[in-house]
Amino acid sequence: MSDQDFDNEFDKDAPQWVAEEETSAYEQERGHDDNNDDNDAYSDEKEYRSDGEQVHSIVPASEMLPERIYLLPIHNRPFFPAQVQPLVINRERWEETMRRVGNTPHHTIGVAFVGETGVDSLSADDFPEIGTAVKVHKLKGEDQQIQFIAQGLQRFKIQRWLSKEPPYLVEVSYPKEPVDAENEETRAYAMAIINGIKELLPINPLYGEELKHYLNRFSPNQPGPLTDFAAAITSAKGPALQEVLSTLPVAERMQKVLPLLRKEIDVAQLQSEISEQVNAQMQERQREFFLREQLKVIQRELGISKDDRENDVDTFRARLENLTVPERVQERIDEELHKLSVLETGSPEYGTTRGYLDWLTCLPWGVTSDDNLDLPHAREVLDRDHDGLKDVKERIIEFLAEGKFKGDVGGSILLLIGPPGVGKTSVGRSIAEALGRKFYRFSVGGMRDEAEIKGHRRTYIGAMPGKMVQAFKDVEVQNPVIMLDEIDKLGQSFQGDPASALLEVLDPEQNVDFLDHYLDVRMDLSKVLFVCTANTLDSIPAPLLDRMEQIRLSGYIAEEKMAIAKHHLWPKLLKRDNLSKKRINLTDAALRQVIEGYAREAGVRQLEKQLHRIVRKAAVKLLENDQETVKVSVKNLEEFLGAPIFRKEKVLKGEGVVTGLAWTSMGGATLPIEATKVHALDRGFKLTGKLGDVMQESANIAYSYTLGHLKEYGADVDFFDSAFVHLHVPEGATPKDGPSAGISMTTALLSLAKHQAIPRPLAMTGELTLTGQVLPVGGIREKVIAARRSDIFEVILPEANRRDYDELPDFLKEGMTVHFANRYRDVARVVFD
Repeated sequence: MSDQDFDNEFDKDAPQWVAEEETSAYEQERGHDDNNDDNDAYSDEKEYRSDGEQVHSIVPASEMLPERIYLLPIHNRPFFPAQVQPLVINRERWEETMRRVGNTPHHTIGVAFVGETGVDSLSADDFPEIGTAVKVHKLKGEDQQIQFIAQGLQRFKIQRWLSKEPPYLVEVSYPKEPVDAENEETRAYAMAIINGIKELLPINPLYGEELKHYLNRFSPNQPGPLTDFAAAITSAKGPALQEVLSTLPVAERMQKVLPLLRKEIDVAQLQSEISEQVNAQMQERQREFFLREQLKVIQRELGISKDDRENDVDTFRARLENLTVPERVQERIDEELHKLSVLETGSPEYGTTRGYLDWLTCLPWGVTSDDNLDLPHAREVLDRDHDGLKDVKERIIEFLAEGKFKGDVGGSILLLIGPPGVGKTSVGRSIAEALGRKFYRFSVGGMRDEAEIKGHRRTYIGAMPGKMVQAFKDVEVQNPVIMLDEIDKLGQSFQGDPASALLEVLDPEQNVDFLDHYLDVRMDLSKVLFVCTANTLDSIPAPLLDRMEQIRLSGYIAEEKMAIAKHHLWPKLLKRDNLSKKRINLTDAALRQVIEGYAREAGVRQLEKQLHRIVRKAAVKLLENDQETVKVSVKNLEEFLGAPIFRKEKVLKGEGVVTGLAWTSMGGATLPIEATKVHALDRGFKLTGKLGDVMQESANIAYSYTLGHLKEYGADVDFFDSAFVHLHVPEGATPKDGPSAGISMTTALLSLAKHQAIPRPLAMTGELTLTGQVLPVGGIREKVIAARRSDIFEVILPEANRRDYDELPDFLKEGMTVHFANRYRDVARVVFD
């Protein structure tokens, strides 16, 4: 049914209804309804106050109200007899009810408050016993709604249900409201309510002229309607208002309404105070805005553009629009902006303040990037960028997996330890790419001034922030990966100790409130992932080392270098020089010869240099000989690189000759040790080979132990009585130190005394005590790699290093025969059988 059909049907069925709709609610109250005076719920009478002033009184005419009425449930708050206001109801649900009300001669409906109960689940028990009978005026149907003006008439009490399904029909009575208007207490309450309503008027003008109109109609002699009206204008909850509606004694009802009215006044006063404060702030800002706009207009009229100071202030404010600046930092920025706005642009302090604000506003306050903690993606990135390093990759994957469960990898410090050229820096870059974070690297090698870490104080000319602040400015996020390269080469001077300054940067307990001397505001470094690199641990301060998670990168064996050269180094060099693989053909045999003859170091940096030499020489051949391709093979390799630097080393054999294993900052190395009898004129012992203090002590211990146990190992007990023995470690120009050659030197001396050479390739490492104990040493991985590089596949290690050997990757242990020794007799048993 359309809206027009709905209205027309009401016009047809209820002409008297339509006639009444043309008369206002107020005219109905005053008795101006000429059509049907009997339908008025209130009759107009005149009364006089004690002071003689004439007032209007609304007297309920309960005898004119119907005994049977239809019910309309409402949910927000109950309807009071003193109210006249529009109601909007659902057309589909209540259309039949309103049609039946329109067909009645009295056009009255009962309104009952049912609270939050849904319409579909309503039952007779959900309706309160007391409701309000209202008269319906100006009924209109629009879309899915019905609107009408409801004029509250009088309370009703449900006596009997005639229909418990919509349309709800009940039999009602209209209870009397006992009141003693002459009672002093009642009059006092009535005056208090009137005064409360008048007090509410200036605070909350929402009710306006309507409130004044109704106040002129009520008097203390009519406390019932007055109390209902006072309750109706409050914003109290529905259940509290229903309790007022259900209270029939007026005196008791007034006692319940007065606190509600007082609370409404208090809330209105608080709202008024808040509004005044907001208006005051708005007026101040509007005034400032208008003044600024006027200044701009005046400048435009005079042809004066913005000066540098205004441009600077606007630039700095624009930078901060999308940042989440900490409160203390924002306060400092506001102070400096105010200072900048009053300084002369030519003053030195202006330049200092502007530079300071430039740094403060270009930092990424509150800006972070999302971490990618997907382990398959991380494996793909690491495998793509690096060949070998299986244990290192697994350690990084474990680190990322831990961060996945923790939800964050910030605040961690990784230390990559290894010889030069093994890829420590590139591993750090791959970690950043796997995480999806920005990467920033700076070297701290040789750094002597702590101001490079924590910045200079602004009192100095040319003061600058520290490296951490500069990193944030470059990466534009607060959670990058920052690499501190060569951390084992930090220096110290009278200018400060940068290693101590790094403690505040790297310590997760301190870097939440890192203080840069230049900025002089606290910064949060806890979201940064720090990756440090070092060749050795000896020079790193213990407090700094204690805060790092160590990951070792050892040297590469020949097979790993082959893979790295083929997959990374050679393609990168060709791409850099814009050459294709077809034009320069490097055979696998030639590449292996380059690795074994020209680049035997632990890393691959020297290998890259040699490959670059080949590319340069080949480029000359391509241009001068007008060749299409150049083939580099084992036969012509010396044309490109010259004679090999390293020849195939033969393992030294003979009496008194032993191969030891040593660790250096460049990786592992084999260490031949030679002992020989010089003459038999007198007894003596001589050491050569540029040995350090510790190594000389190891040689003396080996000599003493050998002298004391010649008989035990079946040697000539009188050999050293008249023998002058010379012990030499080749490559005398290279400094060598450490205790790990103890068992090697003892074996060399014992071999000399037994006149028995070691018959097979065998290498060993371990520290020896005077009592024959074999103590553990470091660098097992590097030493095993050095043995394999020299084609030695049988080694002797201390028993205490068994765990280190077991943790080596399988490809390093493949084909190796390893003996573990607790005492030197275990070594002698393996060597001399």
